[in-house]
Amino acid sequence: MRRPYRRAKRFFRSLPEWVRLSLTGVLAIFFFFFGGVIAWAALMPIPAIDNFESRQVAESTKIYDRTGNVVLYDVYGAVRRTSVSLEEISPYIQQATIAVEDDTFYEHGGFRPLAFLRAVLVQLHLLSGYAGQGGSTITQQVVKNALLTQKKTITRKLQEIILALRLERGYSKEEILETYLNENPYGGTIYGVQEASQVFFGVDARDVDLAQAAYLAALPQAPTYYSPYGNHRDALDSRKNLVLSRMYSLGYITEEEYARAREEAVEFRQEPVAGIKAPHFVFFIREYLESKYGVDAVTRGGLRVVTTLDYDLQRKAEATVAKWAPQMERNFNASNEGVVAIEPSSGQVLAMVGSRGYFDETIDGQVNVTTSFQEPGSAFKPFVYATALERGYTPETVLFDIPTQFSTACLPQDIGNSTPPCYSPTSFDGTFKGPVTFRQALAQSLNIPAVKTLYLVGVDAALDMARRVGITTLTDRSNYGLSLVLGGGAVTPLELTAGYGVFANDGVRNPTTAILRIEDKDGTVLEEYQNQATRVMETQIARQINSILSDNAARTPEFGANSPLYFPGQGVAAKTGTTNDFWDVWILGYTPGIAVGSWAGNNDNEPLEKRIAAFIIAPMWHEFMEYAIAKYPSQDFIPPAPEAADLPLVLRGEWNTDPSRGAHSILYWISKGSPRTGPPVSPFSDPQTAYWDYPISLWALGQGLPIEDVQGASGTSSPAFIITSPIVNSYVQANLPIPIAASHPDTAQVASIIYYLNGAPIGTASAAPFTLTYVPNSRGQSILQAVATMRDGSTQTTQTSFIIQ
Repeated sequence: MRRPYRRAKRFFRSLPEWVRLSLTGVLAIFFFFFGGVIAWAALMPIPAIDNFESRQVAESTKIYDRTGNVVLYDVYGAVRRTSVSLEEISPYIQQATIAVEDDTFYEHGGFRPLAFLRAVLVQLHLLSGYAGQGGSTITQQVVKNALLTQKKTITRKLQEIILALRLERGYSKEEILETYLNENPYGGTIYGVQEASQVFFGVDARDVDLAQAAYLAALPQAPTYYSPYGNHRDALDSRKNLVLSRMYSLGYITEEEYARAREEAVEFRQEPVAGIKAPHFVFFIREYLESKYGVDAVTRGGLRVVTTLDYDLQRKAEATVAKWAPQMERNFNASNEGVVAIEPSSGQVLAMVGSRGYFDETIDGQVNVTTSFQEPGSAFKPFVYATALERGYTPETVLFDIPTQFSTACLPQDIGNSTPPCYSPTSFDGTFKGPVTFRQALAQSLNIPAVKTLYLVGVDAALDMARRVGITTLTDRSNYGLSLVLGGGAVTPLELTAGYGVFANDGVRNPTTAILRIEDKDGTVLEEYQNQATRVMETQIARQINSILSDNAARTPEFGANSPLYFPGQGVAAKTGTTNDFWDVWILGYTPGIAVGSWAGNNDNEPLEKRIAAFIIAPMWHEFMEYAIAKYPSQDFIPPAPEAADLPLVLRGEWNTDPSRGAHSILYWISKGSPRTGPPVSPFSDPQTAYWDYPISLWALGQGLPIEDVQGASGTSSPAFIITSPIVNSYVQANLPIPIAASHPDTAQVASIIYYLNGAPIGTASAAPFTLTYVPNSRGQSILQAVATMRDGSTQTTQTSFIIQ
């Protein structure tokens, strides 16, 4: 037991004399000052502890809607506590609590100076990386909860320390621990281990097992955050394992008990919360309050919290979800829904429905889906297009919606292969529109143009745009590739809806808030809403996105003229989203006055019926949106300014900008990083150019365009006899098989086609479609010729060039 002291003594003696003298002086000053403070505190008037059982009664914290009149929740109003003696509390609970809260409880006299100093250093950010116990002993926590106010002042802390020292002299450790375990908050209105054991596990405190006891000990640090019914079950499990680890290291349990308790699957009973309105929102607020002001201030401090919630709008949202949920489950296998509404001009949360039923055990109803991670599907696309518009592209920029291979680890001809490492996405309905503008592609939610847009701007720039509009969940760049634009990253409905609110607010972001005002029990304002608007996007960019997403004519080919996205006489911007695995469907819509996001799916990730969001969730969203825009009316969107007239043609809606040079993708006509400056010097230096051009050649051939409009190839004796694979100036891999193919307008008259690579014959094809496979073993620029022998004995020749690498 004396080894740490001996080591410290040896270390002190090893220091230079001047260092020892300095340390001695500093310590002398510290203890002199600290002793004076203790003496001063001892003379201060403090609450009496002679009658400990008659301690103060906690004051209720109330949470209101935005009017300050509707009480959503009275935190202490229906408190549930059943006091029991220490003998009626399982030793596991006692040991687990001591292990995680105060492992020297039976050794100290009520106060631990070194632990207190360490906690102060952590608060001052002078000590980091410490994740152990706090600075307060169990005795101090009993004093704080039972005898003192919740104000965090130096005077109150000194009172707490002195009272803890006095309490230790007047009461036994067992009495103090018993009081602590009967007073602790365990979430909601549950206080004390007996009530918590009954509510969570259906057993008395004397009968809980080791794993259950570890969960109980884990909860009081942040009972709302760690709630077994909320969004942070993983965090609760981790803290439970920390409790078990500390119990094992302190010798309370054996290694076998430790391992068994870690693996035990503990079931928590579902218990309704009585007298609560907008429950998901309330616990969202309570978690915020506890994280900022502490559990004690919330459970005992008598706070008056006026939130941003519009309770009338909330009731409409809840009623709409309740109305549509049964048929959505019956018709589309969607068992759960969520809705959130935000005011773009302030960032204030107006409504939050976290599930179709808070008390519905079959869907994990207490999990708040509006703050849970979900993949957004195509609902992420507007942020990518906004990034492109910011880069200099326009709503009339032309891209090709045709099958395209994006992975350079595969061949350009693999336009239907998405088996890794290949990547060739398709649209939901399997159709392809050919050349389309940004406006058409985004309004109709076409996948291939969206992937091309993300490539044009880069993943990093798109992630930066998401961060600027307030999406915080896309943090690890290494996790994301081109599939990001199709919803390949997890977001929360709350943040995604707020991001759309930036478009609605002309590019100005207001941080999401749910608090208007917080007062303590004396009426002192602790916190009050203040506008913190920040411009994160140019006005023109936001208005262009608004124009596209509210353009009913542009989305009509995909959704129909009278879809649930359309509101006659009212400009409403809207975007749907469906994940590739059909786990999630979304719709987000907004006016300048309100932004509303809706999600549907299954909490267990069971897939929905394979229907797009417009069929599954849009009707429910439309009904609520009608009510919301009537209650929060606004002017129509301000149209964007006209674009300049001297832009490259491909930015002005012209896909075939120079017929003499053939049909090409946008990468051939502009520099992707600076689209308004003209074409690149070497278009095919970008590896994607050949991959995007190949299917365009096939598409153009199918349109009956002559060869000079397709590839611009020379040396041909027939204007429609072309080599279709490899495409002109494409890249292929040496020592790997590549397809060789040609197309002739009069196939029936072709007897055979002989292929020559750099003048040497490589094979003959004697029947349509005149294809063969060849493995090139040289590298560099190569010329491929095709000589067609016609049935009348004549010959025709065409050629192309490509690069073998």
